[in-house]
Amino acid sequence: MRKEQNTETDSLISTGVPGLDEILCGGLTRDRLYLVEGQPGSGKTTFGLQFLVEGAKQGERVLYISLAENAVELRAVAASHGLSMDGIQIHEVIPSESLLDPKEQYTMFHASEVELGSTTQEILAAVEAVRPSRVVLDSLSELQLLADNPLRYRRQVLAYKQYFASRACTVLLLDDRTASNADLQVHSIAHAVISLVQEAKEYGADRRRIRVSKYRGVEFRAGLHDYSIVRGGLVAYPRLVASTSRVTARREQFATGLEELDKLMGGGVEEGTSTLISGPPGTGKSSLAAQFVSAAVARGERAAMFIFEEAANNLINRAEGLGMRLAAALESEQLTIQQIDPAELPPGEFAHSVCAAADRGAKVIVIDSLNGYLSAMPDERFLTTHLHELLTWLGQRGVVTVLVGVHQGLIGGNSVASVDASYLADNVVLLRHYEADGEVRQAVSVFKKRGGPHERTLREFSMSSRGIHVGPVLRQFHGILTGVPTFRDGAQDGTGNGNAG
Repeated sequence: MRKEQNTETDSLISTGVPGLDEILCGGLTRDRLYLVEGQPGSGKTTFGLQFLVEGAKQGERVLYISLAENAVELRAVAASHGLSMDGIQIHEVIPSESLLDPKEQYTMFHASEVELGSTTQEILAAVEAVRPSRVVLDSLSELQLLADNPLRYRRQVLAYKQYFASRACTVLLLDDRTASNADLQVHSIAHAVISLVQEAKEYGADRRRIRVSKYRGVEFRAGLHDYSIVRGGLVAYPRLVASTSRVTARREQFATGLEELDKLMGGGVEEGTSTLISGPPGTGKSSLAAQFVSAAVARGERAAMFIFEEAANNLINRAEGLGMRLAAALESEQLTIQQIDPAELPPGEFAHSVCAAADRGAKVIVIDSLNGYLSAMPDERFLTTHLHELLTWLGQRGVVTVLVGVHQGLIGGNSVASVDASYLADNVVLLRHYEADGEVRQAVSVFKKRGGPHERTLREFSMSSRGIHVGPVLRQFHGILTGVPTFRDGAQDGTGNGNAG
């Protein structure tokens, strides 16, 4: 039964894949033919099922035409993801086992001349019987092999396009690209092309990315976007584009809860800015980052921490030992802590998790550390671009972002950061070891603050059961940043205990 095809490009339907509609700027134009391609295992069948489940939820008639898998296998896939198959019609167009009998083999005609026609008749009969508004055809490689040559294959796909258009069907053609590695026949015919890319990494889980290479008449978010396959199906993580949500607003100062540190930072940090806490191992970087969180929860604000190296339990215990009451905030869900496994989590999913925390109301977000964040990236040269977009996006929402960066080296010589994000951060706080009076001590200084003036001094930094202490200016020493300072005659040391020697 013929129907009028939709003529409006803004009449959209959802794909049923979380995040993908955002990449497509709203969804798929109704009554068009689309190509979803990807190697076996990339999630095409699950994608198709999600598309039909979404249609069934909207009360539409939907049809899955399978040329490879039987209904039992498809229902098993749906069950593994917890997807309901209610309202979804499955039609198998699979060769009968009778073909295994030598007597059934074709002798006068080529198999493609007979089977292509019968396959087409079965597909059209199923469509006429169900009269669906959504159709998934799985997979094109079977049709391509049956067509036997590019001309017949192209004309067959064009005929399907016209047929489904005349019946107001939105069609997904799934292609596993096993019949041809570089076939572009359907690319020129389809209204849009969605590619599922699966890449093996040297260590850890495969990297999965989705790309829309073409979408006629619709502006979409181009480029590669991470996606994952979880229980429930595919989840896409649109690449952050912070420029789409620029805002201008007055920002209040955020107090760290340490009076001397606030003085050092010119009164505190501004909301919507990022602060890099940098220094060698053992100088107290993570503890100082936790102090920002402690100050936020003490004011009744929400906070989130994303940690790569340290276990969440160790972090809480260490913070409690410094007098920070983070355990209670964690229990009341005022604070969330997410342990990140860089070998398993793609950078797009990580950025999505951070943004979701901000959307839930977190005013302080800690990323500890940038070195772990680098490990989550497939290619180091893209780290700063990802980080810039993330920090800009958070800044536009007034979030105070705290980054922890680890330097190589302890005392003496030049400390080198494996990740240099100092030019991206609005504020840079440097923690440093130095040797004095037979002890290894720490010093803190602010090297950069975009939001206003700050002290140019170095102050003593220490930690105890009473908390973090930022002491007086270390005026009696020279060369603290070298790690081995010289003492100035006639001066008292920063602790009031006499000469440092």
